[in-house]
Amino acid sequence: MNVTCTSLLVGAQEARGTAVTVDVFRAFTCSPMLFSLGIKGSILVATPEEALALKHRDPNLILIGEVGGAPIEGFDMGNSPSQILAMEPRFFEGKMVVQRTSAGVQGALASLDVADEVLLGSYVLAKATARHIMARSPQRVSIVAMGVQLKEKAPEDEWCARYIAHLLGTMDYDHNQALREILFHETTQKFLRGDKTQFPPEDPILCLQRDIYDFSLRVSREQELVVVRKVQG
Repeated sequence: MNVTCTSLLVGAQEARGTAVTVDVFRAFTCSPMLFSLGIKGSILVATPEEALALKHRDPNLILIGEVGGAPIEGFDMGNSPSQILAMEPRFFEGKMVVQRTSAGVQGALASLDVADEVLLGSYVLAKATARHIMARSPQRVSIVAMGVQLKEKAPEDEWCARYIAHLLGTMDYDHNQALREILFHETTQKFLRGDKTQFPPEDPILCLQRDIYDFSLRVSREQELVVVRKVQG
């Protein structure tokens, strides 16, 4: 198995084989949490307008996402795992969610055009994702850290990508060093300062937990939609 770790939009566009799109803060921490709360699936869209058009057709859809980290007018909530966790599970149970984010979702959409398979990656999904890959044993695995707005590397994504590669047996990983670099970087500090409501200080606590869920998440095309489904085991 040939495993490579790359970054940002160019990495997503060059992904081959099985692609793992990593977005720790916060899209792909939100996604598995939503599935654990009972959603049927998640639709990924590139723009807020696409999401709003889908909800116009089906008012039962739940819209979740951000532009530049900020909540989107007309959406049900922002891209925040703590905001999701604060809701009653019955709000999500049996529903379809539409997700639009500036990094992770865009990367997954880009990789879907070029890779054989696209999986969502984050710390909470890492072990289940690695287990899925090991079971399928693809010749090539591309782990892509999406970073900040697809333009700047983010330590939480870089280290999570390295962790997944470590679980696949191809790279060393030091969690203490990872936390040191992640916690004191601006990508985390903007949450911990607590001065912007769109960056709740609780979010990094949820995003930096490892191996919480026992399922992986696969992205595929279903007619005209790009849909995320849970893969058990």
